[in-house]
Formats: sequence, structure tokens, C-alpha cells
Amino acid sequence: MMKASLKSRYDTDKSTAGAAATVAFNAGNVKLRASMTDATVVNGPSLNGLALAVEKPGFFIIDYNVPKKDFRFQFMNSIKVAEKPLNLTYIHSRNDNRTILDGNLAFDPANKVSVNHVLGSGNCKWKYTYVNQGVTTYEPSYDFKKNSWDFAVSRRVYGDDVFRASYQTSSKVMGLEWSRNSTMNGRFKGMHGLHYEVDGMGGDCLFEIAASLNLGEELKLPKLTAETTWDFEM
Repeated sequence: MMKASLKSRYDTDKSTAGAAATVAFNAGNVKLRASMTDATVVNGPSLNGLALAVEKPGFFIIDYNVPKKDFRFQFMNSIKVAEKPLNLTYIHSRNDNRTILDGNLAFDPANKVSVNHVLGSGNCKWKYTYVNQGVTTYEPSYDFKKNSWDFAVSRRVYGDDVFRASYQTSSKVMGLEWSRNSTMNGRFKGMHGLHYEVDGMGGDCLFEIAASLNLGEELKLPKLTAETTWDFEM
């Protein structure tokens, strides 16, 4: 089975639009993936924005950034601590010699603690996630290097819509986000009368709108970002 993903993004702060595409398919018990951005095809074909990856789900991911000739290794493992699942992730980027250790412990479906640490930097972040009745999620987090708290709360409404609000105390940035995830099959009729034939394929569409505002600066219009992601299975 082959999977394809198309993503488009528009940022009002920079007045720029971008796009990216990913194709992945199974090769035995591993997945092969290739992705590119609009930089790969704008002004003629090039290697800019091109990346290749090999993944064995739940075990490892090896990414290769073609223009930068940079490898990124990610290894995952899960162990039991007091009969609770502890998920561990090791990430290393070769060019910048950066290593990240990440772990999360789920006490039950509603409570989870996560820790992220960049080796040699003193950068360590802690986050607690609480899901109330599967609808509302609270996520306080603490950055030990910045000695600051961040807060986020999200709520699912009408099944497919999620509203999220966040606040970073160190930068005084407040964020608001709305996203919708829907499933499509067969034929889809888009805006402006465009008609997309996707017979024999099924997929998901994720649409997000995000706004951020720095409360520490003088009053001005918030930064807005719109992003659409289409996932297909063929």
C-alpha cells in the first residue's frame, strides 16, 4: 500500500505560501518515505527541500536531508515501570551533533508525564497531560533552562473540531488554534467549483488555523497561519 500526503501553508506575518508533498510505501516490515517542498520544484528541479527516510514503526527512523547531506537517527523503545508503559526515544542529528532524549510515562489513559532533554545544553522540559473525559486536555509544562511555565488547554467539540489555547510565560505569547479532521472517500467537490476525482482512494483532510499574539509588545494584529493537509491511501 502506498500513502501520499499533500500540505499547503500560508503565513500572514510573512505573506508567504508554501507546500510540501510526501510519498511512503511498505517494503516488508519497514517503510520507505520521500518528501519534498516547493523549494524542490520552484525555479526548476533541484535537491532543495528533498528528504528520504527509512522507518520501522515503533523501533527506528533514519532521515536523510539530501541538500544538507545530514543524517538524523531516531530510536524508540518501550518498557514497563510498575506495570505502566514508559516510552523512550533517542534522537541524534549528525551535522550539528545534537542528541535529544525523550520519555513519557502513562499512568492511565487520562494522565501522562513527559520529559525532554537535550544532552549537554542544560535544556530540559517537563510536561504533564491530563485528559478529562476524553474531551478536554490540560497541558502545563515547565522549562528548567528558562525557569518558566507554559500552559495549554484544548477541547474537542462536534467530534472533528478541536480548539486549543496556549500561553508561554517567558515570551508572553498567547496562541489560539482551531483544527478540523475529516475523512473522505469517493468523490470530493472543493471550493470554487473544482472537482477532484479520487475514486478507489480514501483519505483524511486536516485543516488548521492558528493565531498568536505577543502580549509583551505594543498592540498589533495577531500573526495568522492557515494550513491544510491531505492524506491519501492508494
